[in-house]
Amino acid sequence: MSAGRGNASQRGQASVELVVLAPLLVALVLAVAQLLAAGAASELAVHASQAGATALLQGEDPKSASRAAVPRWSRKRMDVSVRGRSVRVRLRPPSPIPGLGDLLAASRRADAGPAPR
Repeated sequence: MSAGRGNASQRGQASVELVVLAPLLVALVLAVAQLLAAGAASELAVHASQAGATALLQGEDPKSASRAAVPRWSRKRMDVSVRGRSVRVRLRPPSPIPGLGDLLAASRRADAGPAPR
């Protein structure tokens, strides 16, 4: 009969381990997802700033070009500023924790070069 009690004890221990490890696993998955989102925001900010600088060279609207260069979901998280021939893009990654996206925001600048003479 002791073999039956041993199996029940092992199942109970496995359940307790699962309950303890599940939140840690969820936290780890969320952390990795947040890091990937921050990396994607950085890449998108680079691309958007370069698109804005290219638009400046072509005599087009750099803010519109920057916004058009990124996926629709990221446009509301993006700030574009133009100073002279420089385009700066700040992009906040999506985050399940309020305020964390602001802390992980990517800011990139591209320069359209000297003004034409």
